[in-house]
Amino acid sequence: MRQAGRYLPGYKQIRAKYSVIEICKTPKASEEVTLMPVKELGVDAAVMFADIMLPLEGIGVNYRIEEDLGPVIANPIKKREDAESLGVFDAKRDVPFVLEAISRVRSRLDETSTGLVGFSGAPFTIASYLVEGQPSRDFTKTKKLMFDQMETWDVLMSKLTRMIVDYLGAQIEAGVDAVQLFDSWVGTLTAGDYDTFVAPHVRNIFSTLEKEYPDTPTIHFGTNTMHLLESMKHAGGDVFSIDWRTPIHAARKILGESKGIQGNLEPAVLLSTDRNGFIKRRTQDVLDDNAGRPGHIFNLGHGMLRETPPENAKFVVDYVHSKS
Repeated sequence: MRQAGRYLPGYKQIRAKYSVIEICKTPKASEEVTLMPVKELGVDAAVMFADIMLPLEGIGVNYRIEEDLGPVIANPIKKREDAESLGVFDAKRDVPFVLEAISRVRSRLDETSTGLVGFSGAPFTIASYLVEGQPSRDFTKTKKLMFDQMETWDVLMSKLTRMIVDYLGAQIEAGVDAVQLFDSWVGTLTAGDYDTFVAPHVRNIFSTLEKEYPDTPTIHFGTNTMHLLESMKHAGGDVFSIDWRTPIHAARKILGESKGIQGNLEPAVLLSTDRNGFIKRRTQDVLDDNAGRPGHIFNLGHGMLRETPPENAKFVVDYVHSKS
């Protein structure tokens, strides 16, 4: 998960000066925010502070981030001409600030054993914002376009796929140790629709990265995706991030022992005031569910809640380290 955010006092100080996008576009600020959880929590890897919308400016998408809402698109995709009008992404031209921030963080981490993880939104999740025009609960506009305008959908997904491959490749070349593909909203689909409308594009991303960057591990993330896990496995990825609704032992039966698992403590657990009792038990439950198998990245099952006391997050990190 992106570890830095509104629960950290230091982040709140920086946010008083910059918007989220301004932090992302200011390499020094992005560097400091990215490294905060490493310094304050002692995590084993830093996750680059960025926003999944960042590369979209480069292909001609005009958007803004509204506080407590999320991305709002000025001109949502409604027809084939809208999808075809999207431009070609060039990382050095369009997101030089991301690449510089990666380089800065990399130089700070080089003398440690701390890893660095880059990420991108996945084609379906980004497409859902472009079609809906803003965050959605039911994704009706997205599904209608997907079902009624299949050629338009394919054009849109193909263009986003090329953008994502180039974006993640540029992050790898800039110095990240692993990359994660966030398909946060794909759980809204049936397995059949995922296989038809999404999997070919995701498979393209992972197969291209595996071919061009064979030494860089890839993480495939989704929420509410237990019913899609078999399909996601075939779409690609070395590690699969599961949310708290999916037991680790159940995911391993589907994924097999050759795939890693990331997860899956419920974020709300960290809101408890009973650190040595409830939080410890729930953390141990996750470790017990994995039963000591290799290839487990302990993590939350989704992002850190803004109300999270930082000391609770630090407690979990220290506890997991004491058991690892």
